[in-house]
Amino acid sequence: MEFDLIHRIHQRARNRDDVVLGIGDDAALLQPPAGRQLVVAMDTLNAGVHFPVGTMAADIGWKALAVNLSDLAAMGAEPAWCTLSLSLPDADPAWVDGFLDGFLDLADRHRVSLVGGDTTRGPLSVCVTVHGFIEPGSALRRAGAMAGDDVWVTGTLGDAAAALSRLHEVPPGAGHDEMARRLDRPTPRVGCGRALVGLAHAAIDISDGLLADVGHVARASGVSIRLEVDALPASDALGEAFAADTRRTLQASGGDDYELCFTTPVDARHRVAALSETLGLRITRIGTVEAGEGVHATLADGRAWQPARNGYAHFEVGR
Repeated sequence: MEFDLIHRIHQRARNRDDVVLGIGDDAALLQPPAGRQLVVAMDTLNAGVHFPVGTMAADIGWKALAVNLSDLAAMGAEPAWCTLSLSLPDADPAWVDGFLDGFLDLADRHRVSLVGGDTTRGPLSVCVTVHGFIEPGSALRRAGAMAGDDVWVTGTLGDAAAALSRLHEVPPGAGHDEMARRLDRPTPRVGCGRALVGLAHAAIDISDGLLADVGHVARASGVSIRLEVDALPASDALGEAFAADTRRTLQASGGDDYELCFTTPVDARHRVAALSETLGLRITRIGTVEAGEGVHATLADGRAWQPARNGYAHFEVGR
C-alpha cells in the first residue's frame, strides 16, 4: 500500500528542467544553476498543533507547502524544489488525493517540483523541505537592521489567530470566511521577498507572532525595535469581529500570519510604496529601529503596551 501511495504521488508531480531524476529512486538528482547559492528550509506540521483536527486535506496540503515557501520568501529566494514526508494513520488514497490537490496547486503557482520524500504509518504529520536559489551574498537575513530604519509588514495581521479562537463557532472546513481562509491557506509572499533583495536591511516571516519574530530580528541585529501597535494593519473582518485590545493581541502575538516583516532605510519609503503598488500588496510601516535592545510596543497615545505573551512557544507547558 505504501508503494501505491508513492506511485499515486509520482503520477501527479511535475518536474522542472533542472530535475535530472525525481521521484522513484533512492534519491533525487538535481542541477542547481551556475552562480547561485542554494537556500534550504524545512517545517513540520502536526495535527492538533499546527492545524485543527478535521481540517480539509487540500488545506493541509496547501499550508504544508505555504509555510515553507514563506521561509524562502523571507530570505529573498526563488523557489525550485521540495520533498515531502507524510505520516498517516491509514493509507487513504482519497485523503492523499485531496492533500495533493492543495499541495500541488500551490507548487504549480510557484514552479516548485516535488522531487522525493517518504510515507509512513503514524499520527497525522507532514514534513516538507523546500529548496530555492539566491544570488551569492544577497540573501535577506534577520541580522542587518540598523538604527533609524523603518519597520514594515506585508498584508494584514491577526486573521489566522482569530480563526483559531473562533473554532467553536466556525468548525474547520465549514464556512471558510475570510479569517478561516487565512488560517487554512496562507499566502507566501515570494514575489515580495524577491523584490526586497537589495532593498531591505533585514527580514523575517511572521509565523510565531509579530512580537516574538521581531524579537529575533532585534537580537540578531543588536538593536531595539519600537512597534506602533495601533498602526498594525487589520482586515475589515478582524476589525468588525473583535474589540480593540483583543484585536491588538491577536495581531501582535497570535501568529500563523506568514506575512513578511522587514526593515529599510528611511530614504527608501518611496521604493516601498512603489513596490506595494506594483505587487498590489498592502505594505504598512509599523515601527522604527533604534539603538538598544529588545522590542517595545506602544499605543497611539505613547503608552507602553504588552500582551500576556509575545507569541507561540513550541514547548511551553499549558500554552
